[in-house]
Amino acid sequence: MSQPSTIGGILREPTRTIESEESSALIVGAGVFVVSGLLGLVLFWGRDLPIAGPGSLGAAVAIGSAIVAVLAFVAGRMVLRRRFGERDVPVEPIPAPAGPDRAPGSLDESGPRLHWFDVVALALAHAVIALLGWTGLADVLEQSFLGAEVYLVPAAALFGVALALTAYVSFLSSVRMTPMLLSLVLAVFLVVGVITAMLSSTDPLWWEKNLSALGMTDDVSALAFNLTLIIAGAIVTIVARYATAGLPAVTPAERRGRDVARWGLVLIGILLACVGIFPVDDFFALHNTVATGMAVVYAVLVIGLPRFLPTMPRVFVLVGWAYVVVIVVLAVFFFTGYYNLTAVELVAGLLIFSWIILFLRNTGSVVPRRVVAVTA
Repeated sequence: MSQPSTIGGILREPTRTIESEESSALIVGAGVFVVSGLLGLVLFWGRDLPIAGPGSLGAAVAIGSAIVAVLAFVAGRMVLRRRFGERDVPVEPIPAPAGPDRAPGSLDESGPRLHWFDVVALALAHAVIALLGWTGLADVLEQSFLGAEVYLVPAAALFGVALALTAYVSFLSSVRMTPMLLSLVLAVFLVVGVITAMLSSTDPLWWEKNLSALGMTDDVSALAFNLTLIIAGAIVTIVARYATAGLPAVTPAERRGRDVARWGLVLIGILLACVGIFPVDDFFALHNTVATGMAVVYAVLVIGLPRFLPTMPRVFVLVGWAYVVVIVVLAVFFFTGYYNLTAVELVAGLLIFSWIILFLRNTGSVVPRRVVAVTA
């Protein structure tokens, strides 16, 4: 039985084992708690705070957590860079057997390294999740404790605890980033961002137009919606590289198929970001073109998947085909006047992004199966 790591050992090698990762995250969280708690005393001195709204404890926690999430995520990547070296060249994953000290599957151990633009996109995603998540929780608590105010010391303590928890989760997410966790970040980020845009829209009848109407106004809902699409597009391009890195690529045909799948996903990510970059009210033709192009690229990728990636599980291929059929049926319902455009876009978007997340998870099952076949 291995002995617990000392504080000095953790500081020297903060990500050597699972225990040291957890301890490092606790140290980061504790440091953030002390600093943010003292900062809260200074910021809140001489006043009681409402739970939510402008100038509230919830607003301070949300903004502070967004900043802390970025810093903790970047710190985690810097720690890993120091451990694994400066190499950023994508490499083919080499699956290693699981061990008691280190969880396998890390993007740094079994796949290409995260480049600086990948880190920026994922750090911003964690920041937005923290910002919107704490804002939503504060709004719920405000409705539960109507008229209540938070005194100075409890406010500073809650401020410190919230930022410490955010730092702990963001640091662990950074040092343990795996394809599975990447898919979870994408899913949570999309759900939080889009729902926030819906709830904060100043136009209560936006749904009578289309989903892109959330990005047309000049309020916070438009910013949340467009920023969500832009960062989500960047995350999809990250998914494209890591989802396809472990696929078989021995023969020229396998390499071509893998490249087609990879660049198809990259193109979907770029087009998704362009949907947010070019709002429909200012760039009507361009907005609709990139949105339609994203759906077309998705359909081509799904239909041709057995040819591009013949090692993909058959069940997943059939699920993709079923998704395309559902989207086509929804389009027919729209053109016949049975569904409005918002309903079609919501369901189609949900299907496309759930397929991307499933694609990331299913590609992970291809490598172990191939390795077992070779080593058996």
